Amino acid sequence: MPETRRRDTQKREQPVETAEIPQEPQEEIVEPRVSAILVGYNQAAALRRAIAALEASTDRERLEIIVIDCGSHDESPQLDAEFEKITLLRLPMHLGATKAMNIGVRTAKAETVFFLSPNVEVAPDTVMQLAAKLEDETGDAAAVCPLLVDPAGRIVSKDHDISAAIAGRDEGRLVDGSAESVEMAYPGLDALMIRKSFLKGMNYFDERFGNSWADADLAMQIRRAQRKIRLFSAIRATYYDEPDPAASDPLYAADRALGAAAFVGKYRGFVAGLLFRMAAIFRALGRFDLKQAGALIRGQKLDGTQAM
Repeated sequence: MPETRRRDTQKREQPVETAEIPQEPQEEIVEPRVSAILVGYNQAAALRRAIAALEASTDRERLEIIVIDCGSHDESPQLDAEFEKITLLRLPMHLGATKAMNIGVRTAKAETVFFLSPNVEVAPDTVMQLAAKLEDETGDAAAVCPLLVDPAGRIVSKDHDISAAIAGRDEGRLVDGSAESVEMAYPGLDALMIRKSFLKGMNYFDERFGNSWADADLAMQIRRAQRKIRLFSAIRATYYDEPDPAASDPLYAADRALGAAAFVGKYRGFVAGLLFRMAAIFRALGRFDLKQAGALIRGQKLDGTQAM
């Protein structure tokens, strides 16, 4: 009898085999290599064109597309229904390009950001080729940009003299498209790629600039860091010369003049900035543009706030 009980105990202690439950394969999360940032205001048609071109980019899964809508009254706020993979941020009003770009940069997941005008249509390889140039450790570039051409293929990329541009005396010089790369002083932000770490290092864009001149400030910051902006002629994008709808706002010209005064004050001192602003006020009075003169005196920016 004792031996029988031992055998029964051994049988009960044997483990029970269970069938393995198959697990669903987890989808691999792909981190973006580049975040493209587009700021638009009543530019639905241009944004559709620009976004469609980005959607056709090589390695699309490594590209994040962020669109910041500045209180548009057209179809712009509904574009995420047409392009489901984009991130659309809707601002209640036009807060100026500077604030909008800062919002885009802080939202971006990638370490590399690509500022793109709604008026620019990239080629399928534009974004990733620029990223490869920027990631080249042997390079001296803090920022890179493509050669912009019009729909007929004519070069439209221009380099500007910052001081002359601020004073309203510079129309820019066309870039030599025969050179492999061109060092740019001030190309603007129609199509420019830069590391987010550089923007963080300068504490993002200076929001004393409303809708204009943050791009000039960025060019100065790059120069001060003893780095360069390089344009690569073999990497191209198409530029459509379409007006900025914000330019019809009565505060647009005042905002631009106040931004220029802020730039002069930042780099040449407070008194120089104040004199620049006073000169803009007297020019407005000379044209009997009392509305603009009043906005300049109050420091009224495009978003309606008052600038110091």
